[in-house]
Amino acid sequence: MRASPRPPASPDGHVRRWIRSELASSPPRAPSLIITIWGDAIAPHGGAVMLTGLIELLAPFGINERRVRTSVFRLAREGWLTARPFGRRSLYRLTRDGARRFEQAYRRIYETPVERWDDSWEIAVANGSTAAQRRVLKAELGWAGFGALASGVYARPSRTPSELTRILAAQRLADRVVAVRAHDDGTLGGQTLASAVPRTWDLAGLAADYRRFLLRFGGVIDRFREAGNAAHHPGQSFAVRTLLIHEYRRALLRDPQLPAALLPLDWPGPAAYALCRDFYRLTYRVAERHLAATLEDRSGTLPPASPWFYRRFGGLAD
Repeated sequence: MRASPRPPASPDGHVRRWIRSELASSPPRAPSLIITIWGDAIAPHGGAVMLTGLIELLAPFGINERRVRTSVFRLAREGWLTARPFGRRSLYRLTRDGARRFEQAYRRIYETPVERWDDSWEIAVANGSTAAQRRVLKAELGWAGFGALASGVYARPSRTPSELTRILAAQRLADRVVAVRAHDDGTLGGQTLASAVPRTWDLAGLAADYRRFLLRFGGVIDRFREAGNAAHHPGQSFAVRTLLIHEYRRALLRDPQLPAALLPLDWPGPAAYALCRDFYRLTYRVAERHLAATLEDRSGTLPPASPWFYRRFGGLAD
């Protein structure tokens, strides 16, 4: 049986029109939206739900039952999800590899940006790997913020801890990649790594994405601020929280998150993070009520959120 929700607040007409406009102007693709919802909302609650609840959860986004079933089947085929029948219903849960990929991607979304940088760089040189291995390595390094300096040569400003060890071990390429830390030295006469930033990463395109995000969500957040955390309709709160993370994820996962010293002075990334953090804090409590009333696992309820859920964006208690 599902959790009994509190009597919901009435839907807000302004928010309803905003959601309708957003879905009409930029309708989300079903598989991509399901990935957003699974990583943001389902993974903290154990990562497993009955398909019937997921179908109900996605209906307000204009995604019908057939598209949901097709999308989860595709995600299962790609190794993200696995299905288990329970009578005439199906329970879908994250695979071990799917959970790893979610954890890697979503950690970047919710972590507080790190400002410290010791001016060092991590450099990886594919040395003797096959073309197929280089394609996989390039994709994995790209997710971790590495840019391609040249064919088979990847770099990013150093972070602690480095993700390079994990990537090379996971791809079994430790013996085929030269990995070094380096510092710029302008006295050598060549170009510095810092000077290569504009041609290595598409910062102009990424800045435009962040500014569009700020424009899209900057107005409707005021509606939530006026009402406070508990006065909005649970379904609307969940829809806005989902669209917020969906759009922020699309920009952030292309962001190498370079140190401020390497970015333009008017870089919009911090403003986008602050808006996403503040909006999430305004909506998460009521959105969680909607999830509890809609989703269930094999026990018939949705498990409570894991403690790490409440550490998102530096802490959700407000």
